[in-house]
Amino acid sequence: MKIGIDLGTSNSVVFVPKKGVVIQEPSIVAVSVPDNKILAIGAKAKEMLGRTPDIIRIYRPLRNGVIADFRITQAMLKYFIDKVLGFFKFLKPDLVIGVPAGITSTERRAVIEAALSAGAKNVYLVKTPILAALGAGVPIESCSGNMVVDIGGGMTEAAVISLGGIVTCKSIRVAGDRIDSAISEYVKKKYNLSIGEQTAEEIKIKIASAILEKEPKVIEFKGRDLISGLPKNITISSNEVHEAISDILQEIIHLIKEVLRETPPELSGDIMEKGIVLTGGGSLLRNLPILISKSVGVPAIVAEEPLLCVAKGTGVILDNLNLYRKVILTKKA
Repeated sequence: MKIGIDLGTSNSVVFVPKKGVVIQEPSIVAVSVPDNKILAIGAKAKEMLGRTPDIIRIYRPLRNGVIADFRITQAMLKYFIDKVLGFFKFLKPDLVIGVPAGITSTERRAVIEAALSAGAKNVYLVKTPILAALGAGVPIESCSGNMVVDIGGGMTEAAVISLGGIVTCKSIRVAGDRIDSAISEYVKKKYNLSIGEQTAEEIKIKIASAILEKEPKVIEFKGRDLISGLPKNITISSNEVHEAISDILQEIIHLIKEVLRETPPELSGDIMEKGIVLTGGGSLLRNLPILISKSVGVPAIVAEEPLLCVAKGTGVILDNLNLYRKVILTKKA
């Protein structure tokens, strides 16, 4: 049995060869404080966000693509493995897991140990930009340059790939979660209104735009008035949201420019021709390709099903473990 997992800060996606994506759930775990027992994982735990009493704590066990809480990550991995195996829980699967390109050996070991103790037989780690490129259908083995920018929940990684390997790569801990908190902060400062994580995320998904619009979209939402302490409804426009998130988008643009500056001239020409491929949930932000193309001078294209690219990439590796042996960071049996 083989399973591929995109272990993301915000969402985790599980891929099984011949079946495709079988699980797509938030990387969130709810724990009961008195007895330290896990109550819910994934979508059920996300429903509890901002609604729990003191005796229930909500954890995001991954931070910036690496393990922040070992025990809870292990429980989450076990939950995914058991869900895939169903009746065949006695089987020990081979796992391919995506990890950030800049992962340290200690962080790498933590992922392997968590996966083994969750029931894996062999664990193969592969850098996220390679998986994102494979999942987006980029021919990584060719000698021409391809640029992939993966914008996840906790981290944005930009990499230039050629001949099956990463030529240049940089990452910043700025991505979807930071955009959500910037929206919350803006609403707090401008409207004296406190909103939850889920409301901020909903505003981002429904109306946020990477550029100013002539005909802005609007959304109405509820929050708690910080002065009266009472619930209150307000309306916000996409241009206001743009104002809230523009600094964060500039950090992502700066990252792309830095990687392009360090790219050999021959590969730069290839990238100009093919464009930058955007993957990850953050790439779904409206008008982001337009902003990147304008700012960098290179066309940008959002991959098909950007949220699933890394998971689909694990599927490509699982089908051809021998062919992609050189991109596998660590194998632990």
